[in-house]
Amino acid sequence: MKNSYYKIGGIFFGLMLTAVSTNTKAQIRTISGTVTASNKPLSGVTISQEGSDQITTTSENGTYQLQVSAENPILLFRHPDYAQERITATNQTVVNISLEQKVKGIEEVILNAGYYKVREKESTGSIAKVTAKDIENQPVNNVLSAMQGRMPGVTITQNSGVPGSGFDVQIRGRNSLRSYASTGYDGNKPLYIVDGVPLPQINDFNTGMSGNIMPFSETNPLNSINPEDIESFEVLKDADATAIYGSKGANGVILITTKKGKKERTEVSLRTSYGLGDMTNLPKMMTLEEYTAMRKLAFANDGIAIPANAYDVNGVWSSTKNTDWQKYFVGNQAEFSDVQLSVSGGSGNTQFSVSGGHNEETTVFPGSYHYTRNNLGINLNHSSKDRRFQIGFNGTAALQNNVLPPTDFNILYASLAPNAPDLYTADHKINWENSTFSNPMGPATQTYSVKTNSLNANITSSYNMGGGFSVNLNTGYSSYNAYDQKLFPKTTYNPASNIGSSNSSIRKGQKQNQSWILEPQLNYEKRWGKHKLSALLGASLQEQKSDNVVILAKNFPSDEMLTNIAAATTITVPSASETLYRYQAVYARLNYGFNKRYFLNLTGRRDGSSRFGSDRRYANFGALGAAWLFSEENMLKDSSWLSFGKLRTSYGVAGNDQIGDYQYYDTYQSSGGSYGGSSGLVPQRLYNKNFGWELTRKFEAALEMGLFKERLNFTLGYYHNISSNQLVGIPMPATVGFTSIQANLDATVRNRGLEISFQSVNVQSVNWKWTTNLNFTLPENQLLEFPNLATSTYSNKFEVGKSTSLVKLYQYTGIDPVTGLYTFYDANKDGIINTADRVVSKELKEYWYGGLQNSVQYRNWTFDVLLQFVSQSQYNAYSMYNNLGVMANRPAMYNDYWTPDNPDAQFQKPSAGFNPAAATTSSLFINSDATVSDSFTVRVKNATLTYTIPSLNQSKLKAKIFASGQNLFVFSNYKGSNPEFMLAGYSSPLRVISCGFSLTY
Repeated sequence: MKNSYYKIGGIFFGLMLTAVSTNTKAQIRTISGTVTASNKPLSGVTISQEGSDQITTTSENGTYQLQVSAENPILLFRHPDYAQERITATNQTVVNISLEQKVKGIEEVILNAGYYKVREKESTGSIAKVTAKDIENQPVNNVLSAMQGRMPGVTITQNSGVPGSGFDVQIRGRNSLRSYASTGYDGNKPLYIVDGVPLPQINDFNTGMSGNIMPFSETNPLNSINPEDIESFEVLKDADATAIYGSKGANGVILITTKKGKKERTEVSLRTSYGLGDMTNLPKMMTLEEYTAMRKLAFANDGIAIPANAYDVNGVWSSTKNTDWQKYFVGNQAEFSDVQLSVSGGSGNTQFSVSGGHNEETTVFPGSYHYTRNNLGINLNHSSKDRRFQIGFNGTAALQNNVLPPTDFNILYASLAPNAPDLYTADHKINWENSTFSNPMGPATQTYSVKTNSLNANITSSYNMGGGFSVNLNTGYSSYNAYDQKLFPKTTYNPASNIGSSNSSIRKGQKQNQSWILEPQLNYEKRWGKHKLSALLGASLQEQKSDNVVILAKNFPSDEMLTNIAAATTITVPSASETLYRYQAVYARLNYGFNKRYFLNLTGRRDGSSRFGSDRRYANFGALGAAWLFSEENMLKDSSWLSFGKLRTSYGVAGNDQIGDYQYYDTYQSSGGSYGGSSGLVPQRLYNKNFGWELTRKFEAALEMGLFKERLNFTLGYYHNISSNQLVGIPMPATVGFTSIQANLDATVRNRGLEISFQSVNVQSVNWKWTTNLNFTLPENQLLEFPNLATSTYSNKFEVGKSTSLVKLYQYTGIDPVTGLYTFYDANKDGIINTADRVVSKELKEYWYGGLQNSVQYRNWTFDVLLQFVSQSQYNAYSMYNNLGVMANRPAMYNDYWTPDNPDAQFQKPSAGFNPAAATTSSLFINSDATVSDSFTVRVKNATLTYTIPSLNQSKLKAKIFASGQNLFVFSNYKGSNPEFMLAGYSSPLRVISCGFSLTY
């Protein structure tokens, strides 16, 4: 593959030199003027020459100077709060203009499509955009929390309320059958790009330490990006928008653009906030009286006397002590604090921005657990005097430190008996209550901590050669290094067991990921008459190295030396890996526009990935997009009710290589033992040279309209994606010696749906402004084909015609009126309930989802509220608890258990664990269809009130105060604490209320 790098580079730079040789020198002149609004100078207006990279901004007194390189240049005047103006400057050297404040039309919105930018009016693809205005002032550490409910076709689920945990992000459904939970590689992750640099994939190697505190041991790469540094957040969804990224865009692309210096003068901004967070919708637990009655009945049902080790009900523990352990362990308040400082400014040719931030967050758990993040962002842009050469640097760095308990306290610890002894003695030692109490604070001393440092930097340069030609070069570097450790001190155990430091241990893990990218690009743009042509030719060369290791040190002389592995008697390396991933591509884009109403966009890309066999390493991908601005037709152009109308469609093919490195190789691993002084090797997988790309074919058709001077805008879109060549393990006969071989399975997954977005300006006057944004998605995910599914090992996970997020469950048939135990349908009539009887298929999916945002502005006051809603099928609270009657408290709803006087109860009769039949039916119940139900949920995702303090005597100091709430209220028929995500034992996202202020000078 290395030689291919040189071939691609040689071809590309040869094309650029050819273009340079044809360069003709254009006439350059300077145009100046003043921009005003309401008879006052207007600063911050961007002035550019259409079809050129020439750009400048107005100063504080509204003046500007722009060098142009055409006889009759077209000048574009843009400002976020004013309508765009387009003026043709013939022989003028002075152009003064006044901008009118009116509804911002779709023609003023510029979308970032990755390798190029496009006006939303002329876009042929599906790109959702959220700006800094919707992100700022929200009490979130990851920008994904602020994105929930804001975009159609995009589902974002926060996996846990623990700081630093991960997110599940799906753009138009799950295309791949691979999930992290089942294979260790999630084939459905989007591509994250920050300022042109893709973030490394960071979760492929698992150190095995964080699974009990973070679902799937996952974090998210955007945890390292400060939300306040983000200028825009854009999601590329359809084939036309994602094809330029080839295989990397199969699951959608998320583009993060950080803030840059814009103004002539230096500006200093300070923002700080403080907030409190807590878990919501915690269930009411049984009281001591209810718990004691249930426990005593459990022993009676089992037909035994209360034993000596039933300390909660045999009189050993207090009969009057009543502690709500749920409140103690997860009912605390987490603290959030954030401080951000930025400086930006520049001259006519150079702009800069420097920002720094410090963020802290604690947990709702008792103890000194905390998360801190320090961020630094630097942006520098410079252009030559003639504006033909431009160069820019973007860099973001973050240091994160997260100290957490070894496990989430939500279920395991919150279910202590109400009369369990105090956790600590009077002298603050862990209380073991004369060896009658398995104190959870012992295991809680097994602290887990992780430190990460990340860097994302790139240098972009461009040169306008004239004649419509320009060249760009993007070079980037990204690193993400994580160092985690877990302590196993002797305090884990009851001192009476005489377990000392010889059993203490420490586990240390290291994950190092470094990636670089080099992307040269040649651009051409030409206008003549009614025609507009733009072309792009580029190459992408990327390499990522990963170095991972886990070290286990045991048998210490003292726990005081536990963090010094050199003091351990035994040191082993349970796992280690070093991988190299190389990726290369050439791509091209051709865009043609005719008469400002017909647009055609053709994109092609050839990709090569080192993750595939030698015979399938390269593949071609591409897309075709088209748009018709029917509102520009003569019969509609002057319509009083139609301001904007567009029909667009696209079709294309993308690939997917999101699978571990070296999966096609016949690899080996150490056996962990030795023979004759030599260590052995064990084969891991079989070689498959035909292991190749997963394919997704995407189709979309959409209607976009603006009505009544764009006071009302809406988009209606339909998408239809087919994914094939699934990269999964194909089952093999036992005689082969391997359970499966990594290969392309001829299974097909379909994702299709409707997306609706709606924006309206309900009120707009001098003092009032009220806007509404609504988005709605009706998705469908379905497995269309799976050869020989019934005889494969996947038969208990998938079913043709159903969603790929499917579970096979027992059919619950009620409580036996004689035994008082759960009963289930015996599908094969063999008299035994086992896995063969899991015949009920339940799809865990969204039926529909969306969001509703309202923003009301009155003079200096602004109030924003975002509602997130979803109708879905999900695990309910019944899946989280089993074995009613053992020494563990339960939610109060479990008081509805079976007795002869309560035959229509919801739950079976209690058992203290001495009735094998009751234990079996309890286990079957949590794997039955009774634990999955439909729900409808409306969540007040965010509400923010902002007041802008009036400036006195035209002071340069601007101040704002704000109060914001995240996850404020949940209205749902769902029984459980978190309707979004249900995984037993994990805390739900917190409700956070914060307040703060910002100063700008």
